[in-house]
Amino acid sequence: MSEPETPRLAKLLRRLALRELGGDRFLADAGTGRARLFGGLVAAQAVIAAGRTIDGLGLHSLHAYFLRPGRLDAEIRFEVERTRDGRRFSARRVVALQDERAIFHLAASFTRLSSGIAHADPAPDRPGPEGLLDWEDARAKLADSARPRRAFEAFDVRVLEPERDAPGARSAPSRTAWVRLRGIPPEDPLLCAALLVYASDRTLLRAAARPHGVRWTDRPPASLDHAMWLHAPVDLSDWLLYDSHSPAASAGRGLVLGSFYKRDGQRVASVAQEGLIEA
Repeated sequence: MSEPETPRLAKLLRRLALRELGGDRFLADAGTGRARLFGGLVAAQAVIAAGRTIDGLGLHSLHAYFLRPGRLDAEIRFEVERTRDGRRFSARRVVALQDERAIFHLAASFTRLSSGIAHADPAPDRPGPEGLLDWEDARAKLADSARPRRAFEAFDVRVLEPERDAPGARSAPSRTAWVRLRGIPPEDPLLCAALLVYASDRTLLRAAARPHGVRWTDRPPASLDHAMWLHAPVDLSDWLLYDSHSPAASAGRGLVLGSFYKRDGQRVASVAQEGLIEA
């Protein structure tokens, strides 16, 4: 079961509470600190901005590009273009700006829940999250100088076979983790979808890095683009299995495909991302 709202989740929800500026423009808090702005946060905020211009529809897909590294010392302005409003689908384009420079582009599509054809690959057979270390604790054990970054995460992440992420280790281009929201999910479906988008930017690129022995602390990766498809209403009340595989990498760019599954095996979302990974 989910625990009551935690300070980490409350902090993230405050950053997802965008201020309306009028004219389909919104302002968001990027946070504080010296680290690079987390791309999943910008993507989640852009989803909120797009969704705030739509009534009665839910997010079903997005395609995004990370154009420049974002900063933690400047607010982010989101400008939404109402590309199309149809009977079943509505489309939005969003640009995120800091200091009048575009750092992120999003194209998102929204639709109503409806019945129709349905099928999905079965969930992979993986052990449950019980007994696995919090990823931040596992990461700190693997890297001599690393410390847990618990203030950063609104999601509890438990990686299977974390030893495959040890500095210099080489293994198959796959990675599996369990993720769970640290707190009770909000009632707003748009917020829940944005939270899943936020979580989808975690753990992926390490799958592409694993065959190459990349030392993560030396050269952090950079997400280049991100796509996501939601197949079912978002349920963040329990653990989700996030299974990822990198089918190809070239010129220092790794492609990773990911899938979210509920405990009962239902596939709820699919993800694709390419990132810059320097070995």
